[in-house]
Amino acid sequence: MNTERISRVTQNMAACGLKQIIVSNPASVFYLTGVWCEPFERMLALVVKADGEMKLFGNRLFALNGQTDVPLIEYDDTDDPVALLAANVDAGVIGIDKTWPSHFTIRLMEARGDVRPALGSQPVDDARLIKDAEELSLMRTSSKMNVEVCRRIGEALHEGCTEKEIQALYNRIALELGASGPAFTPLICFGKNGAEPHHDSDGTRLKPGDTVIMDVGLIFKRYCSDMTRTVHFGKPSAEQEKVHALVTAANRAGIAACRPGVKLKDIDRAARRVIEDAGYGPYFNHRTGHGIGLNEHEFPDVSSVSEVVARPGMIFSVEPGVYLPGRFGVRVEDLVAITEDGCEVLTW
Repeated sequence: MNTERISRVTQNMAACGLKQIIVSNPASVFYLTGVWCEPFERMLALVVKADGEMKLFGNRLFALNGQTDVPLIEYDDTDDPVALLAANVDAGVIGIDKTWPSHFTIRLMEARGDVRPALGSQPVDDARLIKDAEELSLMRTSSKMNVEVCRRIGEALHEGCTEKEIQALYNRIALELGASGPAFTPLICFGKNGAEPHHDSDGTRLKPGDTVIMDVGLIFKRYCSDMTRTVHFGKPSAEQEKVHALVTAANRAGIAACRPGVKLKDIDRAARRVIEDAGYGPYFNHRTGHGIGLNEHEFPDVSSVSEVVARPGMIFSVEPGVYLPGRFGVRVEDLVAITEDGCEVLTW
């Protein structure tokens, strides 16, 4: 177990008024215990109490025994894991992880009428928000690897290739370079498909004049990277050039605003203002960014409503875009790590 991280979580619990929480997100369990487990439909639960006492509940199929020094309570498929859990929590309020399936929560409440659930993800989210030196190093490596894979797939673009083929190529190169896999399904968008911010890559073939969006990320030693590059296949039109330059300027304005003490909503505003001032505001239809680390999307959002203040150790994306329906789209995304006096761009 990581005692420093546990201490941060218990301090955060006190600040939230929580005396006990259930952690179920596999990444958060790993963050605190060093054990990674994908439970699928079975129950995985780490109970953390205000004094730092912890118990990990997992199926014997997970083979967790001996992998961590956190006290382990195992169960078989024929056991009732919720009953085991219910016998090990205290009366009163218990914080429930936002990712825990609701049927487990309902059954716990049925078993313990003296227990009241509350949303309990914040203590761990706030701890994971600030990356330590080891995490920062892994994020740098993951990002540099992602930059190289993106460069190679960009060079592989050729007339007639399909989005699916470039998507598969990204996955192959990422594995060849040492990634354990993609952080998310690569988004490869040709031409008018780029006007859909989350287009599901398909058999569309690349043709001259297409704008190409490559939104890609990989996992290296559990840590995710994420970046988006937009390129033009063949000679771009005047508007394609104009929009690409505009989105790049918005990306740079957002990055320039990244420093300690700045609210994330003000970083969103810095990027969004550039696009709005050019008359394309309605076509920037998503938040400016999101946190990243053990999960590809983490707390917090970089959005117009985020009151979170940037602090050293935070890592998040800055990814403005303009999407013109039926025509093309442009997105430029970089990851930034907040430093003591500004930020470090991980994807340059």
